[in-house]
Amino acid sequence: MEDFFKYTTKSNEDKNWGLYINVAGCANILTGMPYPPPGHPAEYSFSWENGRILHEFQLNYITKGEGVLETRTGKYPVKEGSVIIIFPGMWHRYRPTKGGWKEHYVGFNGTFTNQLFENDFFSGRNPVIHIGFNERLLQSFYELFNLVELEKAGYQQICSGLVIYILSTIISIRKNENFAGKQIERTIQKACLMIRENIDKNLNIEQLAYELNIDYSIFRKMFKQYTGISPGQYHLSLRIRQAKDLLINTELSIKEISYRLGFESIFYFSRVFKSKTGINPTEYKNGPKLG
Repeated sequence: MEDFFKYTTKSNEDKNWGLYINVAGCANILTGMPYPPPGHPAEYSFSWENGRILHEFQLNYITKGEGVLETRTGKYPVKEGSVIIIFPGMWHRYRPTKGGWKEHYVGFNGTFTNQLFENDFFSGRNPVIHIGFNERLLQSFYELFNLVELEKAGYQQICSGLVIYILSTIISIRKNENFAGKQIERTIQKACLMIRENIDKNLNIEQLAYELNIDYSIFRKMFKQYTGISPGQYHLSLRIRQAKDLLINTELSIKEISYRLGFESIFYFSRVFKSKTGINPTEYKNGPKLG
């Protein structure tokens, strides 16, 4: 795609959506070119001496070349395959070094954006995340650029979904770095299968780790890192989901469902079900079927 940038207009409907785009663009910065390139509004342009502060979030995906980002907290190398993350109110400056770079960026705001960036993944982390070249991610940027350029009705809402997808892809790539192609990934995937095959039992997770020939503490830590929850909670969430299905779609009594799913007593089942759903099994069975 040729060099492109566009600053958008936003309606109240766009802002009320929770995530809206302010700017999007890409540029191939060659050796010796001024940076940032001319033509941007004053609040976006900056000099290296003064840096700048934005009132929005920005992502800048560098697919070629290298450079540096500086903030009040430090100096960060930027290399091919890096994503620069800029937060509102953060003083910063960045530029390519020798050889220039290819950048793809999007600036955005909104109430839902603030919620997304409360995620532990982004808090207190390096503002430069290296993910390497990812074709799906790059394609999402290009699709976003096309939507912004055409500016058809509803494009802001579609663009917001693409920004969420881009953020999700970044998180997914980083999370999988410790697992992709390694034995621990195969072990966890096998564990997930074994847990699913035993949702009707009081599964002993330590015994499961023993059967998988892995230390329990390591297994529990890596399982949570991979899935986001502990193996015990993974097992319990599957049982509760199955219980909800049986409560809605069968004539089985609560006692029979409790027995079928391997809970030690109907009282324990009811207590766990309420702690996970907010209502007891009887209320769920007789009330509105909201899932």
